[in-house]
Amino acid sequence: VGRTFLFAVVTVPIRLTLALAVAIMLNNPRLPFARLFRTALFLPVVTTTAIVGVVMQFIFDPAGGPVNLLLLDLGLVDRPINFLGDSSTAIYTVMGVHVWKWFGVTMIYWLAALQTVNPELYEAARVDGANAWDLFRGITMPLLLPFALIIGIITFIDTMEVFDLILTMTGGGPFFSTEVIDVFIYRQAFAATIPRLGYASAAAVTFGILTIALAIIQFLAIRHVRKEKVSS
Repeated sequence: VGRTFLFAVVTVPIRLTLALAVAIMLNNPRLPFARLFRTALFLPVVTTTAIVGVVMQFIFDPAGGPVNLLLLDLGLVDRPINFLGDSSTAIYTVMGVHVWKWFGVTMIYWLAALQTVNPELYEAARVDGANAWDLFRGITMPLLLPFALIIGIITFIDTMEVFDLILTMTGGGPFFSTEVIDVFIYRQAFAATIPRLGYASAAAVTFGILTIALAIIQFLAIRHVRKEKVSS
């Protein structure tokens, strides 16, 4: 459970921040090829997660993987790094792949939220001499705050379900360093020498209760946003 929340606490802020920055850039009507960039960034989302995990095993392979070859050619490392075979780097490598894989979803959420901002507000602020930072601080962020709560909770719930990516990339290893709760449930129920179905069921119920609690928070956040819209 702690490792699952660690995974979410690290990846969720990265996804939210990077996706917001990219969404603001792609929301600019003057940006050329904006639709092409949106499609390219969303493409990993529609790629099968299991295939991504298998491909990433090759990419991060210490014996001839592209990442290690690039690091060696640039002189950044003296010897190959076993990204997925070292307990100190495996979890963070999977986190990076997860952020890349699901980055497009969070970006689409932010783009949808940005569409609700009236462009005339930006034009009026520019007439008054506001720069890009002033527009972001004074207009964009205050209007996106209600959506940020919802997007953050949705992203957090989504990040807690990384079973297929971790199972194909590391299998929960090495030394259980990447074993999140859903992988733990799978191992106890199906992959153990002596299956512990009762113990796995108890863990699954606990995980379900945590997910339901987050879903209730999401529901309350959505209702709060609707009330704010009605009052405004």
